[in-house]
Amino acid sequence: MGNALRLLYKHCCNPTTTGDSEPLGPHGVSATTVGVSTLAHDLFHFEITSQVPEGLSKHVVSSKKAQANWYRKLLDAWREAKPPPKTPEEATRLVVQTLKRHQKADVEGLLTFYGLPLPQALVELSPDVQTSLPEGVQFELHTLPVDARAVPDGDTLTVYVSTTDPRESSSVPRDVQVAAVQRSKARTEKNYAKADALHKKITDLGYRVLNVQNEEVLARKYRVRLRGIDAPESSMPYGKDAKEELVKLVQGKSLRILAYGEDRYGRCVGDVYCNGVFVQEVMLKKGFAWHYTAYDHRLQLENWEKQARAKRVGLWASSNPQKPWEYRKDKREGR
Repeated sequence: MGNALRLLYKHCCNPTTTGDSEPLGPHGVSATTVGVSTLAHDLFHFEITSQVPEGLSKHVVSSKKAQANWYRKLLDAWREAKPPPKTPEEATRLVVQTLKRHQKADVEGLLTFYGLPLPQALVELSPDVQTSLPEGVQFELHTLPVDARAVPDGDTLTVYVSTTDPRESSSVPRDVQVAAVQRSKARTEKNYAKADALHKKITDLGYRVLNVQNEEVLARKYRVRLRGIDAPESSMPYGKDAKEELVKLVQGKSLRILAYGEDRYGRCVGDVYCNGVFVQEVMLKKGFAWHYTAYDHRLQLENWEKQARAKRVGLWASSNPQKPWEYRKDKREGR
């Protein structure tokens, strides 16, 4: 059933309180929370099991056979959407367009089931409204809380993004979806050896099932290189301090990452924000990183490094600190 797979993603679908003016749908989601993600995962679970979610019949008038027909159409439409819906409003538009020949009561019942806005509540966007990301950004990530062990140094970290995220939900490999469902079943049956083997398959494919607030969440792994800065290597003076500062900034926090591409090591290169704080700014102002001018020419980052130099904080307390890129070159050349 839809609820079986949702157990893996429940962290992002927990009931929230929104007040009397915004009632919650049956999944504990509202038009401003994660109904779009719940719908996405029910669609992909339908692809595996051919089963519609439990409880849907209470909100619609047609039979389960008809409901299955809707989900087949919606699954096709979702996969063809480029990009897939990211907001409740976009999800509603896709449902309404796909099911436009079906009964109004069924369409509105389905939307209500997921806490999505009804058609009459939609507001048409002005063509002048700015909805794009900053220039050069290829995509945006919203991570699960970061583990301190995922920070190896002062300019690199490993993060995980829940597959309930609209950007991720449309691209989870089928092998991962099937393995996640099978692993959940194996754990229910207390067949932990099989569950562990299935989890290894999931991790080998770049995903992981994480325990977040006592709930299992299927998430995609990203290695991230902080754009525009270069922190001392772990074995360099201030390398440990730089790592500790980055851990202090991100540990246990959900991050917003604007990704500009990948480096030659396959890491996502991006600007990292934590509760509205620009992480690179903090690292530079506290003297725990250099402005990486070989790859970044932003004057703002240059000025933040200059401020730290002037105050002689962090690594700038040394009269002539070694540049990390020169340190790495020396190591490669055996000096």
